[in-house]
Amino acid sequence: MDFHQFKEEVIAYSKEIGIDKIGFASVDVFGELKARLKRQQSLGYQSGFEKGSVDERSEPTRLLPEAQSIISIALAYPSKMNDAPKSKKGDRRGIFARASWGRDYHDVLRDKLNQLGSFLKERFPEVELKSMVDTGELSDRAVAERAGIGFSGKNCAIITPEFGSYVYLGEMVTNIPFEPDEPVDDSCGDCNICVDTCPTDALIQGGQLNAQRCIAFLTQTKGFLEEEYRTKIGNRLYGCDTCQTVCPKNKKKDFHNHEEFEPDPEIAKPRLIPLLSISNREFKEKFGPISGSWRGKKPIQRNAILALAHYRDETAISELIRLMEQDPRPVIRGTAAYGLGKIGTRECYEAIESAKANEHEEDVLFEMDKGLKFQEV
Repeated sequence: MDFHQFKEEVIAYSKEIGIDKIGFASVDVFGELKARLKRQQSLGYQSGFEKGSVDERSEPTRLLPEAQSIISIALAYPSKMNDAPKSKKGDRRGIFARASWGRDYHDVLRDKLNQLGSFLKERFPEVELKSMVDTGELSDRAVAERAGIGFSGKNCAIITPEFGSYVYLGEMVTNIPFEPDEPVDDSCGDCNICVDTCPTDALIQGGQLNAQRCIAFLTQTKGFLEEEYRTKIGNRLYGCDTCQTVCPKNKKKDFHNHEEFEPDPEIAKPRLIPLLSISNREFKEKFGPISGSWRGKKPIQRNAILALAHYRDETAISELIRLMEQDPRPVIRGTAAYGLGKIGTRECYEAIESAKANEHEEDVLFEMDKGLKFQEV
């Protein structure tokens, strides 16, 4: 078989099915990645969401012993929302990060990879393949970098010449010996804006991220958010875009190539107070189709409370009191008490004092005391 010609056919087909960019990489060990992963592990900088061992994440043949090449794909997503509603006094809204706008990208990219896999199978019946999107063992970014999709920026995102870093990535390990593409030259240069602007100093230096400090990670945790980060997340409900929005390479990058990724403004930028009383069923129906719902409603509600506290929204007081007094989840009760304290009216402090008499969870009582301490400021 003429694999050079086959590669051209695959590229042409990828365009037919709406893949914005495609590249091909070797299956050599990702030596630099392996060393970096070990270093991150030793420093405690990993998020804990990673799949597989360091060897599985850096050696493609451990995942597919017959592997001879990796196909990397990228789909662009929008950076701007049409008709975005305003967050205003008395009607405050939260925000989901751009990477969670529209339909869950995992599903969309898996569909593209499945179509690509069927195409390969049709022309090369003996094909063996393994596809991954985000939650697989391989690093999507390391594969994309090697495949020439883009370079790895100081913000740890893949930056493409065409779409900036506003791209979703996926890959397919195959036993087809496709010729690898050339990597793209790194062009961050002396720019250090993303590192300097990171709200929590999660970017230790260009290309090194402490995921434990990253707001994108913190908004997905389920416990009490450490106090040092509570003032940093603002009105973010899921994810963080700061290191992308400040990047000069993303200036004027806004692509609306896929209807699936178009945001519903009422989902991507929802009202905060209604989130506090949303049922599991309502949450699943409204937010289930987006990637930002994968951890369930509890982290979103906790973040919504902190956003209301950030705004010092007095219209939320009665709802926060209800949560503090009645919600069965300690994290929500305690965060509501903290939020009331930050809003800081007499009604808030009296409600916290009253609720303390009926609270038995030490963590919640601790948060109530934190809330009451705002009186001293």
